[in-house]
Amino acid sequence: MEKALSVNLNKIALIRNSREGNYPDVATHAKVCIDNGANGITIHPRPDQRHIRPQDARDLKKLLSTPDTNGIELNIEGNPFAGAKGSYPGLIELVEETCPDQCTLVPDSDSQLTSDHGFDLNQAGEKLQPIIEHIQSLGIRVSLFMDPEPAQIELAAAIGADRIELYTGPYAAAWGTDRLDDIFEQHFRAAVIAQELGLGLNAGHDLNLENLAKFATVPGLQEVSIGHALTVDAITMGLGKAVQSYKSILSDLT
Repeated sequence: MEKALSVNLNKIALIRNSREGNYPDVATHAKVCIDNGANGITIHPRPDQRHIRPQDARDLKKLLSTPDTNGIELNIEGNPFAGAKGSYPGLIELVEETCPDQCTLVPDSDSQLTSDHGFDLNQAGEKLQPIIEHIQSLGIRVSLFMDPEPAQIELAAAIGADRIELYTGPYAAAWGTDRLDDIFEQHFRAAVIAQELGLGLNAGHDLNLENLAKFATVPGLQEVSIGHALTVDAITMGLGKAVQSYKSILSDLT
């Protein structure tokens, strides 16, 4: 089974937002990623619009609806409880409008620099279940951003998620330390449990050219979402070559 690479374009948008105008253009860079082997494009529009803006989601949906991008998926991430703020229509409203292939629900707050933990479904599960059902009714696959905790993954299956995305920040932080094996084993066991429960498996956060190959050996992995490290690599090797390098790692493990 091919392990898909979905390129997160938040940092391209962040660079653009540091100046007036639309340079660099997010959709143009998405096309470069696609032309060099990316299987999907990920964006995480937040209410403060610090990087991805609602119009980016609309532009990317248009791009990915053309014949030459057939089969390339759009994944929109965000907090399902994030409501309208200024020109930000609310995550669910934006998802309803653009109908991405996948919606990854993430428990991040406006004050967080980046996503740094998965859902506690003991607390959020009851509120999430009808949201999951609504998004699925639109023909959109739903993934939940989760820590590698077996009891929480069981709850994700119970409330109807299609996939989970394992939060790999702790794995990346442990790279090169004596904690790595234990943390990798936690993710490995979580992947096994997801398979047993019939959940699809995605992963993301701080995966890079050094640590991706090991992580990608967890069973049942279908997709990785990578943005920050890939954008940094693109500075030295070019965006197309960076995408090819990540794809090469995943292809070697298919």
